[in-house]
Amino acid sequence: RPILVHAILETAEGMTNVEEIAAASPRMQGISLGPADLAASRRMKTTRVGGGHPGYLVREDPTGDDLTQGRTTYQQDLWHYTIARMVDACAGNDILPFYGPFGDIKDVVACEDQFRNAFLLGCVGAWSLHPVQIDIAKKVFSPDPADVAHAKEVVEAMGDGSGAVMINGKMEDDASCKQCIVMLDLARALAERDPELAAAYDL
Repeated sequence: RPILVHAILETAEGMTNVEEIAAASPRMQGISLGPADLAASRRMKTTRVGGGHPGYLVREDPTGDDLTQGRTTYQQDLWHYTIARMVDACAGNDILPFYGPFGDIKDVVACEDQFRNAFLLGCVGAWSLHPVQIDIAKKVFSPDPADVAHAKEVVEAMGDGSGAVMINGKMEDDASCKQCIVMLDLARALAERDPELAAAYDL
């Protein structure tokens, strides 16, 4: 078996060259996000290890003359652009993207949210800094059985993949079929190693 290379994206220079890094060698296996070192390299003003920040937010427009009242704020994800770009670089070179560590070990709720964001953007896994995060990662990076069932329904209804069909009032076409195939491929790969998931996915 070949010795594979897994890179950690943790400098601004690395971010600038992430596509070249992903394509650097046929031995490349994947790239992980290193948020703390990357934050320092970018001169970001946060001392957290991964996750969001309460100061990174958007605010509703004012509704009157008082600019301080009645304006809901929404915390934003500091890492959305970075993860998406890393995922694109990995997908373009057929290697695997991973989310990095989530430093607040006690905040299992926010950890699950951050892992799920990374999963939805295309990451296949995440670092765990503490045993409590392992089950969170296993849960989040495994597709929901309902999503797998829907994916199976779409792929079966599409037949040869051409045209479009209506399922439960929603249009499904070639593009959505491709998305469902991605979901099913992941579910099958996990089911091969986990009997409980195999049963849950009916695969």
